[in-house]
Amino acid sequence: QVQLVESGGGLVQPGGSLRLSCAASGSIFSIYNMGWYRQAPGKQRGLVSFITTGGSTRYASSVKGRFTISRDNAKNTVYLQMNSLKPEDTAVYYCNARQPAFPHNDYWGQGTQVTVSS
Repeated sequence: QVQLVESGGGLVQPGGSLRLSCAASGSIFSIYNMGWYRQAPGKQRGLVSFITTGGSTRYASSVKGRFTISRDNAKNTVYLQMNSLKPEDTAVYYCNARQPAFPHNDYWGQGTQVTVSS
């Protein structure tokens, strides 16, 4: 079992920045691919970014160049640095841990609200 706790959400003006953190506990953090997803009201949850166990990263086209994902295996934490925020980035952001090897366990955090508004 992996427990994920997100933090760092809040209200920010357009053009501002936030850094989300996701602290993991309960298992070996380094064996999981880690991702950030978001869900806006009335929309499906979608991938924002992920980082593999080896440190490879991928981003949704809508956030590429503005967001940066990173992980600190010593602290069991994954981060999402969000710059140049836009109103359309407003959503609940969820942390995900996915085990690439069998049994492919999949865990979610409870989510943190990000609101971009003037």
